[in-house]
Amino acid sequence: MLEFLTKRIIQTIVTLLFLAVATFFLMRLAPGGPFDNDKVWPPEIQANIDAKYGLNLPLTTQFTTWFRDLLHGDLRDSFHYMGTPVTEIIRDAVPPSLQLGLLALGFSFVFGVGLGVLSAWKRGSILDFSSMFIAISGITLPSYLVATLLVLLFSNYLGWLPPALWEDKKSMILPTITLGLRPLAIIARMTRTTLLEVMHADYIRTAYSKGLTESRVLFKHALKNSMIPVITMLGPIAASLITGSYVVETVFQIPGMGQYFITSVINRDYPLVMGMTLTYGLVLTASNLLVDMAYGWIDPRIRVDGTK
Repeated sequence: MLEFLTKRIIQTIVTLLFLAVATFFLMRLAPGGPFDNDKVWPPEIQANIDAKYGLNLPLTTQFTTWFRDLLHGDLRDSFHYMGTPVTEIIRDAVPPSLQLGLLALGFSFVFGVGLGVLSAWKRGSILDFSSMFIAISGITLPSYLVATLLVLLFSNYLGWLPPALWEDKKSMILPTITLGLRPLAIIARMTRTTLLEVMHADYIRTAYSKGLTESRVLFKHALKNSMIPVITMLGPIAASLITGSYVVETVFQIPGMGQYFITSVINRDYPLVMGMTLTYGLVLTASNLLVDMAYGWIDPRIRVDGTK
């Protein structure tokens, strides 16, 4: 286990370093700059602005100075948000996105697995078709449409839930459902498919030959072994949910990472882009690491080093 964790930590550091280098130079080489949307400055003032932020230096020098600051825990100040430190922006943006993402992940996993199991258990019945209809709808309907329909129904017509903001438990329900509906549909379809495949395995036929009921075979023997493909998907799903969704955060006015990331790219806010990108990368690699470690719990035949 220790050797496995050491290797993955090294891989994570290398991945984040490559991500930082690629993002830094691609942003600098892309057309436009952080102050192009402002009024046209006289050449001497523009030169002073570039000198203040180090934009007049060679790209390699800019990267080495930025990386040196990073090693000291300094992500610099945002260009767009009036010199606010990037670390403060991330500190304020991560909790809402983290909370929303974890709620959506739990919602999608519980109800996705439940719908998938129900669909496989009652294959060919009205419950099967109803479950898969929900799954297909969750995949095909865009988030902004789902959010709009939920707000119209539960806020405008019924008045049960607030239409926006992120303040109390009631205000978290609609954003959680909106963000978690698509991964719920993906998990439900994957659970159904893998469960039906497992049900044709030899050990399942052996269990039936011992006189076990269908429900006991399904929930005690088949379900756990069918979870490996689902657990594999949870890594990228968790990363995408935890880091937030621009559409969902915009519709429900949630001050999370999604909004800051999009606005930072649009405004060429180099320090904020770098900070958000590294945060995204760290969440993604950490999620994949947790998924790899979960394999051993789901199937003891699989060791954490990926061998059997």
